[in-house]
Amino acid sequence: MSPPAPDDCLARNTWICGEYLSTRRHILLDAVLEHLQLTAVPVALALALAVPLAVVARRWSWAAGPVLAVTTILYTIPSLAMFSLLLPVYGLSASLVVAGLVLYSLTLLVRNILAGLRAVPEETRQAARGMGYGPVRLLLTVELPLALPAAMAGLRIATVSAVSLVTIGAIVGFGGLGNLIYAGMNTYFKAQVLTASVLCVVIAVAADLLLLGAQRLLTPWTRAAGP
Repeated sequence: MSPPAPDDCLARNTWICGEYLSTRRHILLDAVLEHLQLTAVPVALALALAVPLAVVARRWSWAAGPVLAVTTILYTIPSLAMFSLLLPVYGLSASLVVAGLVLYSLTLLVRNILAGLRAVPEETRQAARGMGYGPVRLLLTVELPLALPAAMAGLRIATVSAVSLVTIGAIVGFGGLGNLIYAGMNTYFKAQVLTASVLCVVIAVAADLLLLGAQRLLTPWTRAAGP
């Protein structure tokens, strides 16, 4: 006759275990904070690079092809290969993960920002120029605001993708919740794998909803135009 199963869910190694949450909350909190940082920093840097690249591609049509081609090629490089290529430059550090995610995020951001800029009606540009708007003022006060819905859509996709891709950083020790998933898979620690995975999903959903709310606040005219 087999001995009775232990009452402790950690000892039984169950997928859902409240004891794991209570005894390892500090580890989980540190992993969540690292995950958030490794998501926010590269997306912000990619956005800072994507805006001028999209503007250049919009201003000079000859530049659109090379800009889109390079960013698309970067996006097709497998994550493990990307980290290997960047390893001699950044070493085993968080900067390696950040740099890789910046390159991956560029494609999504550049394409959406450029699509938004191209969608601005030409008559709107002409009207602004007739009112004395110079190129910089036209860009900042007319083109970029009207391109904001498309840009925010790209930002949402890039952010959710980054939340997922951060976990790959576990191979170099900087993967946020991915570190817990990777360690849990190696030891078959069910509660740790499930908890860290669920937290990744929660972060992705929360980030998407937060950006969606910001988009609605920044583009009130799109709500007015809705049904």
